[in-house]
Amino acid sequence: MSQEIISQVSSYLTSNVPVIPISQGAEAVVFTTTIHPYAPSNNNTDESIKYILKYRPPKKYRHPSIDKALTKHRTLSESRILAKLSQISGLHVPKLIACDVYNGCIWIEFLGEELPNGSGFSSLKNYLWMCVLDPYSKMVEDTLVKVGYQIGLLHWNDYCHGDLTTSNVVLQNSGTHWEPYLIDFGLGSASTLVEDKGVDLYVLERAVNSTHSRYAEKYSQWLMQGYKEVYEKQSKKGQNKLRDVLKRFEEVRLRGRKRSMLG
Repeated sequence: MSQEIISQVSSYLTSNVPVIPISQGAEAVVFTTTIHPYAPSNNNTDESIKYILKYRPPKKYRHPSIDKALTKHRTLSESRILAKLSQISGLHVPKLIACDVYNGCIWIEFLGEELPNGSGFSSLKNYLWMCVLDPYSKMVEDTLVKVGYQIGLLHWNDYCHGDLTTSNVVLQNSGTHWEPYLIDFGLGSASTLVEDKGVDLYVLERAVNSTHSRYAEKYSQWLMQGYKEVYEKQSKKGQNKLRDVLKRFEEVRLRGRKRSMLG
């Protein structure tokens, strides 16, 4: 990560606000901080209390006015989706704390923790790697079914993630089990289209196949088990919608295979 981006964030924030970079994507850089955006003058000495700061840096290859407009639009769009998703009963997403559309910053609830044995941050991806010695355990099954259920809730309420990978699911330890949270809605949208939902499921399947190929078939079954539960609870209407989504998922999968064969 370039020092320039870190300097940009530091200059945007008030003094004495520590930020630690944790990831960088094509659109944004993610930091952690121990300072709440509405109380920057308060000196938080408890390092266990953290917040996420997501920052969209300026893109030099774009015209400045176009870049500002895009940054404002995408930051506002992600913030609105997070705010709406947090109102859906049973759906787990990080809470939106603050949004600065003009500087491309979103402050979000910090989720996750370090996994045992130094396996890294508690994304679903790292969790499945940690469980490689017992990949078909009841705990892994229960966790993946819950992840599928969260995705089902998202789709049933007519929202799509846009980048469903095992890195964009964070697991929170409740003491007796892992509770999944969906994160990073930078490409998220409100959508009633079965095409968008089918693409979401296909992207997730590809992610599981690429990072956990040896166990991908069983993992995908457990994910779909949880996903179907949401729709099957909604009587005939839900079953009809589920049939439409799964049919489109198969069509998207077939198109993806053809593209792979043709290069």
